[in-house]
Amino acid sequence: MKVAVLGAGAWGTALAGHLAQAHDTLLWARDGALIDTLRKTHENARYLAGVSLPQSLKYETDLATALEHAAGEADLVVLGTPVAGLRDMLRTMSDLGRVPAHFVWLCKGFEADSQLMPHQVVSAELPDHASNGVLSGPSFAREVGDGLPVALTVASTSADCRERTLAAFHHRAMRIYTGDDVVGVEVGGAVKNVLAIATGISDGLGLGLNARAALITRGLAEMTRLGAALGGRAETFTGLTGLGDLILTATGDLSRNRTVGKQLASGRTLDDILGALGHVAEGVRCARAVAAIARAHQIDMPITEAVCDVLFAGVAPRDAVSALLRRDAKAE
Repeated sequence: MKVAVLGAGAWGTALAGHLAQAHDTLLWARDGALIDTLRKTHENARYLAGVSLPQSLKYETDLATALEHAAGEADLVVLGTPVAGLRDMLRTMSDLGRVPAHFVWLCKGFEADSQLMPHQVVSAELPDHASNGVLSGPSFAREVGDGLPVALTVASTSADCRERTLAAFHHRAMRIYTGDDVVGVEVGGAVKNVLAIATGISDGLGLGLNARAALITRGLAEMTRLGAALGGRAETFTGLTGLGDLILTATGDLSRNRTVGKQLASGRTLDDILGALGHVAEGVRCARAVAAIARAHQIDMPITEAVCDVLFAGVAPRDAVSALLRRDAKAE
């Protein structure tokens, strides 16, 4: 099959490299200098240094050409843009008259202004499009780029989309599971990033493994409560895109969100941390949205609120932890 990956960040690049080992794959980015370098070196030194990409992988800066590459009914387009860029990408595809027959998105989070999940943004921009879904799960781009084993989930209400995604990705060291709980998968992918900031703060303060375990467990309870209120199924949150992704992001040293938390604990400012990070940390972008949605649905999410206090209200990390510990006792 033919596959086009739109977005040459770390995750888009890693997945394009995986796809190119089995399919006719094209990687698109708007940055001409980056694409020129990729064509010459077959390495994305900016976002995935040290990973050699297959010689068969193609590169493109023209979006219309990239979409044309995977325009057939048997093809797939992978949207590797962050949540903040998803709506513009959908509108551009529509304006070009090149909306693909089947596509999946990789972004995790809520749109900041509207507080919409990615599938809601897709529905708003392309209300008549049926074969689309989300690909998510516990995954670091570096490990996928190195060919290490990984398991992901594609969630879609369209059997055609699930089948296309399975056909594209399920080979070599990548295992793909399928489901139709789009809401549950997207809530898990969004909330786990906020909780990873919390565990990073805890670890950065040296609070120990007991505290980390408590944060992950109670954080999972927060995720499940919110997801169920928004229409997700409880069992989704004990799977790859809930507990699995939370464990990885909250404990793995390759996690950008965990890194943000650890550096906040060391006394660095958020602006300084994000400026030096060089990659998107979605937990920072969507923390306010998660907290606002929880309040609107009267869902108790104290860990999320504590993270927002540290990120945006100037509360010292250690004071936020103390406030959590002072909460009244309650039944689990």
